[in-house]
Amino acid sequence: MKVLLLILLCIISMFLGVFLGPAGIIDFEDPVMRSLALDYRLPRTILAMLVGAALASSGCAMQAFFRNPLADPYILGVSSAASAGAAIAISIGFAATSNIILAAFVSSLLTSFAVYRLGKRGESYAILLAGIAVASFLSGLTAIVIYFSQESVHEILFWTMGSFSKASWQKVTIILFPFILGTFYLIINTWNLNAVLLGDEHAKSLGLDIEKFRRELIAVVSLLTSASVAVCGVIGFVGIIVPHTMRLIFGESHQKLLPAAIIFGMTIMPFVDLLSRISTSGEIPVGAMTAMIGAPFFIYVLRRGL
Repeated sequence: MKVLLLILLCIISMFLGVFLGPAGIIDFEDPVMRSLALDYRLPRTILAMLVGAALASSGCAMQAFFRNPLADPYILGVSSAASAGAAIAISIGFAATSNIILAAFVSSLLTSFAVYRLGKRGESYAILLAGIAVASFLSGLTAIVIYFSQESVHEILFWTMGSFSKASWQKVTIILFPFILGTFYLIINTWNLNAVLLGDEHAKSLGLDIEKFRRELIAVVSLLTSASVAVCGVIGFVGIIVPHTMRLIFGESHQKLLPAAIIFGMTIMPFVDLLSRISTSGEIPVGAMTAMIGAPFFIYVLRRGL
């Protein structure tokens, strides 16, 4: 019953994303409104669903990996790397959408690899510390690029806040393969995620090659997160809110938790995007909306003692 309710909410969220907006309800009798729905709102809604599911599943995996419900997909420095890559591409004049996506995606993957190499000799907390250090450096680099790019500062800042305003079928195609590959890997490894959640020694006693699984998990999470950030910018807190909310409902077992997080991620992101479109006369960046929702939830989790 719980799963069916989630699926129903997901379908409702998708329809609201396509049919509602600042102009009101879409009238498909009007060819202009029909084109708006099919050529802009539909790819935007689908992109939001894929990004939401990718970040939610990545957050779920990272929380198992670090055994901490406050871990998120950006813990490997992916968001800072993508911001730096995109900021550099915009500032030097390569501001075409394809160039920004490529710069953000490549910089994110390279940073994830570097973080893993820096922290692989220690336990999982070493990777965490390496991610924090690299993210801090890249955040500083992004700030410097913004400081010296007066003409492009607005575009860079808007990108770093996260938005689906430039959604297209091209972006849907870009994220679709990483999404399918990444979520499929995580779903078939839910048992291993349960084992890792109980500790490395327990996982090894069950026959799991913990080092091999750690490498694969970081690679998959990096792929999912890098693709998400590349097509829409940095959208925070989704990787924390969604898995933790589903954990309160479905429990710790990833056989139930991971699929639920994927479906709820697909549900909540189009809804937040809709709020960002209709809440003001302009459009609030989605990353700002998720931060406003996520920060109180973060405090709630802390007060509950994790």
